[in-house]
This record gives sequence, structure tokens and C-alpha cells, in this order.
Amino acid sequence: MSTTLIIILLIAIGIVFYFISTQRSLVNLDELCKNAFSQIAVQLNSRWDAVLALAKMAAQYSKHESETIIKTIEARRMGGQVKTAAEANEQQGAFSEVLGRLIAVGEAYPELKANEQYSKTMDGINEYEEKVRQSRMVYNDTATKMNRMVRQWPSSIVASMLHFGEREYLKVDEEKKSAYPNLDEAFGK
Repeated sequence: MSTTLIIILLIAIGIVFYFISTQRSLVNLDELCKNAFSQIAVQLNSRWDAVLALAKMAAQYSKHESETIIKTIEARRMGGQVKTAAEANEQQGAFSEVLGRLIAVGEAYPELKANEQYSKTMDGINEYEEKVRQSRMVYNDTATKMNRMVRQWPSSIVASMLHFGEREYLKVDEEKKSAYPNLDEAFGK
């Protein structure tokens, strides 16, 4: 066996090893992205459930407004699981709108706002907001790692060959961020 053949064989083995290693890393990051997104979907559904409970409570005070809010919530919940970052961003916008309307009902009826169950439900919503925020951060961090591998050379060659693409980031709702820097402030706590 000649030295040239041995060198070519070692280079081929190195390339195969790199290809397999990169493929495994890409699959790992892809699965982490899917898992993080699944966690977001779970938290979004829980958050909608908490808001629905709040809307039903508010129905005792403002029947017309609450009926509209409840129909909106049920339509959003029945819309199914979010499957893309764009859908998650859309859900966030819809949730902010519904929550804003419920806060307005709470402001219009001080006895509702003083209700202990209302307060507990708001605390629950605040918890879900924090969980969604954390889940979104985990997803975006994982998507960043995935996007780096997909875009950087030489892993981009393997990603392209195996049809791995960039992940879309979840966006921050700037309007909500400025309107409610802390949900406790919005709920008068």
C-alpha cells in the first residue's frame, strides 16, 4: 500500500467522520428546537385556559364584553397547536389583545378586581406569562445554535445536503413589553 493511498484513505475517513458528527449535531439541535417549541405550545394552551377562567369570572360583571372575549379565547384555543414561529407570534398578539380587554373590564369593575379568585387567576396568568417568556428564550437560544451550524462553513455543506434549514426566531411583542413591563403593575398589585 502506497503512502498516497493511505493519505487518501485517512482523508476519506476524516470526511466521513466529520459528516456523521455534523449530522448528529444538526439532528440534536433540530430535536432541541422541536422540544422547545413544544414547551411553548403547552404553555400557550395553559395560558389561554387561565384567561378563559378569568373571562368567565368577568362575565358576571360585563356580560356582553365577556361573551365576546370568551368566543375569541375559545376560537384561539380550538385553533390547535402552534406549529411555526409565525403562529406563535400571532398567538402572542391575540393573547395581548384579549388580556388588555380583560384588564379594562377589571378596571371598570373594582369589585371584580378586589375578588380573591380574580386575584389568584391573575397570579396564575402572571406565572404562565413567565413560563412562556422562559420557553421562548430557550427556543430562540436553540434556534441560534441551529442557525449558526446551518450557516457556517463547513457544516453548512452537510446541512444543505441533508436539507436542514434555518429556524425562525420568536419575536418580542414590543407594544406589550412597553405597555406591561411587569404584569403585576398592570394588575395593580
